[in-house]
Amino acid sequence: MLRAILNKRENPDPYWNPYLCGIGLGLVLLITFLVMGRGIGASGAMTSMVAFGVDSITPSHAEANEFYKGYLGDGTVSPLKDWLVFEVLGVLIGGFISGLFAGRSSKKIEKGPNLTTSRRFLFAFIGGMIMAFGTKLARGCTSGQALTGGALMNAGSWVFMISLFAGAYLMAWFVRRLWI
Repeated sequence: MLRAILNKRENPDPYWNPYLCGIGLGLVLLITFLVMGRGIGASGAMTSMVAFGVDSITPSHAEANEFYKGYLGDGTVSPLKDWLVFEVLGVLIGGFISGLFAGRSSKKIEKGPNLTTSRRFLFAFIGGMIMAFGTKLARGCTSGQALTGGALMNAGSWVFMISLFAGAYLMAWFVRRLWI
């Protein structure tokens, strides 16, 4: 089995059809609504983990804070009570396994020839912080806003996604020279 995985690195499988993946993602969203009674998203899992961490370090601060109070529940806070934590873990583990079997898992840093590794990490960190701030402003991540909110025809979710794509296209003009 290990030999087959190592052989895949030399001849990786082609990428999946994006239209079939989109249909599959839509079916996962539908099943999630039917089974869990709500849609999918990743930021709720991160917020649950942060609330757990804050409560572990300074319980009095977490209980006094209105933001964390909503995640603490009845005082027996645990991130494992939130099914979104398992969703995110499943995405990470599933993505790794998929990449492993397709021959696409390797240790490398994706960057353009005009970009140093340290600047790549710096830009990734800055972009991640901007995205995290935007996630809290928008009251949800791209998966929650676009998939769940879009499926529910929430006007705010559609505005969010249009703004996200417009902002990404505008920003791409400024950073394109780093990748060519």
